[in-house]
Amino acid sequence: MGGVALARPLYFWLGTLATVAGVVLHLPMYLHGAEMHYKLAGMPMDLPMTIGMVLIVAGLVVTAYGLVPPGAFKAKPAGEVRVRALDDARMRPAHIGLIVVMSVAVVIDAMKPITLGFVAPGMAKEYGLKSALNPGGELPVALLPLAGLTGTVLGSLLWGWMGDKIGRKPSILFAGVLFIGTAICGVMPDFEWNLAMCLAMGLGAGGMLPITFSLLAETIPPRHKGWVMVLIGGNLAVAYLAASWLSATLVPEYSWRVLWLAGLPTGVFLILLNRFIPESPRFLFAHGRDDEARAIMTRYGAAAVSAEEVERVADEHDGGYSRLFRRPFTGLTVAVVILGLSIGLVTYGFQLWIPSNLQRLGLDQQTADRALRDSTLLGLPLIFISAAMYGMWSAKKTIITLSALVGAALLVLSFSGETLAQDRTWLYVVLAGPIVGTAAIAAVLAAYSSEIYPTRVRSRGSGLSAGVGKFGGVAVTGVLVAGAAAPSIGTTALLGAVPLVLAVPAVLAFGVEPAQSPAGEPAELPAAT
Repeated sequence: MGGVALARPLYFWLGTLATVAGVVLHLPMYLHGAEMHYKLAGMPMDLPMTIGMVLIVAGLVVTAYGLVPPGAFKAKPAGEVRVRALDDARMRPAHIGLIVVMSVAVVIDAMKPITLGFVAPGMAKEYGLKSALNPGGELPVALLPLAGLTGTVLGSLLWGWMGDKIGRKPSILFAGVLFIGTAICGVMPDFEWNLAMCLAMGLGAGGMLPITFSLLAETIPPRHKGWVMVLIGGNLAVAYLAASWLSATLVPEYSWRVLWLAGLPTGVFLILLNRFIPESPRFLFAHGRDDEARAIMTRYGAAAVSAEEVERVADEHDGGYSRLFRRPFTGLTVAVVILGLSIGLVTYGFQLWIPSNLQRLGLDQQTADRALRDSTLLGLPLIFISAAMYGMWSAKKTIITLSALVGAALLVLSFSGETLAQDRTWLYVVLAGPIVGTAAIAAVLAAYSSEIYPTRVRSRGSGLSAGVGKFGGVAVTGVLVAGAAAPSIGTTALLGAVPLVLAVPAVLAFGVEPAQSPAGEPAELPAAT
């Protein structure tokens, strides 16, 4: 076990308990709305809810204080120590356990932004918002995903930086507490409060994958690292499966609000899982916790070496996102950004609105969600195939192949999506591509960006990869908020297909295999973060 290494344990647990208590104080209002099918729009906030909100804010502040290690921003120079898994290390039970735990953590994290698409139809109806099902509404329901996705963009960049400053474990723990606190989205009587809570939720959800891949890079043996990262990142599809299953099972009885309230138990579970997640050995070395670092390296078959032993490329600049756009990374970063934006347009353009669009085509809410669940199940094997392709064939060619296949499926949907609802079999088959295929591409890109950059900017490289994907979603929802018509299946499919197809030549031109990264060294022997 990794153990929960906390800077100030008492403050952390007091803050977490205060946050949980604050959410619990919101539940009576939700339960009182049972006779109205949990419609709470316009209801005044009662005293317990007000006290609860104060407790949540205070709890988050106290939790943050409990997690930030003393001297977190005065660590030893990053260039002094490198940590890498040994080339000849075998996969151990500790590695398998870490893969399982991180997979579950990624599913919990990814469910938060995915849920946006499943709550949008019910929220638009309750608040009278403009949507595909209610084109005559006033405020656009697209404001909700705009707030959430803006949060994930900021979170991707923030946690990439914070993971290097305060550690991977504290970052994941604080994300879990944020998930608990923002569960009150499910009880907010006003749409504006939902927007604020959704922004905060996005801040917590945006940084899990960058932190996960940065940690795995230090613990997984090099020859297994690529396919393991793709397999874990592919849990985005499992998260979509879980969200669609919860929506089909719970929403008809408990309304869309229950999907947000699920943040309470899943956030608590994520905090408990953290006990089985090790801290970054290199982070521990930088903060003088050498014994802890060596114990973790022994468990995972890793080693620490000095800068002189591995440094092959001079880096005269401080670590920062601008460093990624300087030589020798310029062309490679351009390819990563284009592909990341393409993934974001598909994920938050097509996937986000598909629950609403299926209902607009005549499917009821439960049938539409079941269709998405079944399509995800049908395409799930693609995740394992992608992991095998990445690990045993070629990282670059895997990206190109998956991008071309998903782009082709989206083109089919762009021309025939409006009629496919009448043929359920073909609908399930074609939907599997954009849902699971895009998750596979996102997983491959996340693994790829964590391998092609040296450790000095690895967290930032992973954060940039995740952040630009979210930015594509912000761009799409921003257009809708500005007054564009509610998107149809054909429109959202074409919007995603064009840039995804254009990303193929970008990767062909600038992409490299991880072993030939422009750092001038193998990915498993990188420069420091």
